[in-house]
Amino acid sequence: MENYTDLIQKQRSFFSEGKTKDVSFRMEALGRLRTIIKEQEQDLMDTLKADLNKSEFDAYLTEIGIVLEEIRFTMKNLKKWAKPRKVKSTFAQVGSKSYIYPEPYGVALIIAPWNYPFQLAIAPLIGAIAAGNCAILKPSELTPRTSALLSKLISEHFPQEYIAVVEGGVETSTALLNEKVDYIFFTGSVPVGKIIMEAASKNLTPVTLELGGKSPCIVHEDANIKLAAKRIAWGKYMNAGQTCVAPDYLYVHSSIKEQFLKELKHSIQELYSGDPIAAGNFTKIVSEKHFNRLTKFLSNGTTVHGGRHDLSTLTIEPTVLINITWEDEVMEDEIFGPIVPVMEYENLSRMISEVNARPKPLALYIFSESDVIQNEILNHISFGGGCINDTVYHLSSPYLPFGGVGESGIGAYHGKGSFDVFSHEKSILKQTTKFDLPFRYPTTKNALKKVKLFIK
Repeated sequence: MENYTDLIQKQRSFFSEGKTKDVSFRMEALGRLRTIIKEQEQDLMDTLKADLNKSEFDAYLTEIGIVLEEIRFTMKNLKKWAKPRKVKSTFAQVGSKSYIYPEPYGVALIIAPWNYPFQLAIAPLIGAIAAGNCAILKPSELTPRTSALLSKLISEHFPQEYIAVVEGGVETSTALLNEKVDYIFFTGSVPVGKIIMEAASKNLTPVTLELGGKSPCIVHEDANIKLAAKRIAWGKYMNAGQTCVAPDYLYVHSSIKEQFLKELKHSIQELYSGDPIAAGNFTKIVSEKHFNRLTKFLSNGTTVHGGRHDLSTLTIEPTVLINITWEDEVMEDEIFGPIVPVMEYENLSRMISEVNARPKPLALYIFSESDVIQNEILNHISFGGGCINDTVYHLSSPYLPFGGVGESGIGAYHGKGSFDVFSHEKSILKQTTKFDLPFRYPTTKNALKKVKLFIK
C-alpha cells in the first residue's frame, strides 16, 4: 500500500505559504480550469462514451455543461463570499463589532464516484479551490479512461503541491484515508460512506458525505399524468438510472395507476425510440458485477415494459415492474439502474408512514396539483431535497444546496454551498479600547445586579 505522506506534506507546505488564500489566485485557478474544460470538451465526451457509453448530449448536459455553469456562478460571486461578513453584536457587547471570516481548511481529499465521473469529481473541486484549499482528487477506478484524462489535465496545468489527482482502486482510497488531511469530501454508497466516516473519526477530520438511498416518487390522483410520466421517465432512465437522485421507486395512486403506466410506457418509447440495446446509444451499466446485481431484480413482480438485457454490452433497457411489495429484493437497497418498481396506494397517511419506516432518502418527488397534498408530504417526510412536479432538476440550480440527511448524507454543496462546505467560519469580535464596561468584572459594586440589567 503506497504512502501518500510526502504528497500531503507538499500540499501543507504550499498551503502555509498563503497563496491559495489570495482571492485573485483562486479566480485565476478557476478560470484556468474553465479554459481546460472548454478546450478538452471533445476528449471528455470521448472518454465518457468509452467508459459508460454516454451520448454527447448526455455527456454535455449532465457532466460538462453543469460544471461550466458552476464555475461561472462561483467566479461571479467569489469575491463577495470570501469577504469577512459583519454581523450584529448584542447590547451587552456595546462598543464592539462582530465579524465572520471564512477561511480554508487546508488539504482537502475528494473521493469521486463512477456514475458521473467528471461532474462529481470537478464540482466539489470547484468548491475546494474557491474556498482557498489545496486538494487531492481520487477519481473512480471503474471509469479508467475518464480518470486518466482527469489526471492528465490536472497534472499538466496545476502543480502537484496545489492540486493532485491520485488514480487507483480501493487500496488507494484506503491509503489516502490513513493519512491526516484537513477535510474529506466523499460521494458514493452508504456502506462506503460509513467506512469513510470511521476513518475520518480517527483524526476528527470533518466530512461531507454525498450518499444515496431509495428516493421515492409519488404520483397523486390529481397529477398531470402525461407530463408526470414524461418527467419521471427522463429522470429515472438518464444515465441508465445510475444517478443518486433518480426516482428509485414509484408510489402511484391506485385510481390512476393504469392510465399512468400507459403514459409511462409511451414516454419511454418516445425518449428511447426503437430498441435501445440494438441502437447502442443507451448508457451501459458500469461493470459486470453491477449488471448481474441488477438483472436479478428482473425476476421480482411482473415486468410490464422492457426487461431485455445484453451482457456483452452491459446494457439493460428501461424497465418497469409492477406487483411489487416491500418484501421484494428490488426494494431492499438503492437500485441504481434502469429498473423502476411501481407500487400503489390509496391512503396518503399510510403511504407516508411506509416511506418513513425506511432510511431518510436523498431525494423525493411529488406529482400533484394540490398545495395541500404537496405540503402534507413535505411536512411529514424528511429527505435531502427534491422537486414538485419534476424530477432531478433541482440539482441544476446553484441557489439550491444539494445534500442528504440521515443515512443519505451529511452536508450540502453547489453554488455558495460548495464554498461554505470547504470553509471554516471563524468568528471574531473586535472590542473597543475607548471605554471599558465595569459590570463585566466581579469586583464592581453590585456587579450581578448590573449584569442582570443587560442579560435577562
